[in-house]
Amino acid sequence: MASKIMVVDDETYIVELVKFNLEKEGFQVIVAYDGLSAMELVKSETPDLIILDIMLPNMDGLEVCQELKRDNNYHSIPIIMLTARAEEIDTVLGLELGADDYIKKPFSPRELVARVKARLRAIKILEAEQAVGTRVYVFKNLLVVPDQHEAFLGDVKLELTPKEFELLKIMATHQGKVFNREVLLEKVWGYEFSGDTRTVDVHIRHLRQKLNDDPNFPEYIETVRGVGYRFVEENGPVLRR
Repeated sequence: MASKIMVVDDETYIVELVKFNLEKEGFQVIVAYDGLSAMELVKSETPDLIILDIMLPNMDGLEVCQELKRDNNYHSIPIIMLTARAEEIDTVLGLELGADDYIKKPFSPRELVARVKARLRAIKILEAEQAVGTRVYVFKNLLVVPDQHEAFLGDVKLELTPKEFELLKIMATHQGKVFNREVLLEKVWGYEFSGDTRTVDVHIRHLRQKLNDDPNFPEYIETVRGVGYRFVEENGPVLRR
């Protein structure tokens, strides 16, 4: 299910800009144009994250933030504050009242989307670590638990061979790093292995199948032509082949 983001701003064009860019990334977006409406919408919709402007009619963003962070039902909802004010005191006050992040206007929609993804990913990681009691790695719909040698796609536990899991673990725990086939062969099969690098390609192919990962449009494992493989950086570019 798509994460639900609430956008609160009294400037319609900003709301539409943010809404368009978030929906393009697959988020569900709900909107409010003043502080009082935002408070009511939080209670009826319980969003996963709030993008909150400071300068709002009826009830400003700082008051909204303070009220939500005081309420045990909503205090855990992350808030990214928007501010057009030049005074640094507003940013400091917002963070002191419990805001999780802030971004100044004018802002890049791409940067805002990246901040939203990063904040939601941090929540997923924290929740998963609390559930299993150990370090985890979360990427989109994939959860990797290295210490338990387990990986889940959504709620489904992946049936991976030991070699497939080792390949996944090495790449997932070094997001964005390119591994050539020789290095993967040494790390997973060991120096004494007498096979060739095609063994890596075969196991990567099987791993991709289990991840439902299209090599032409990779979500997780990307082929770096002439070099090897890397785990796709969540907010970085994905090469299309």
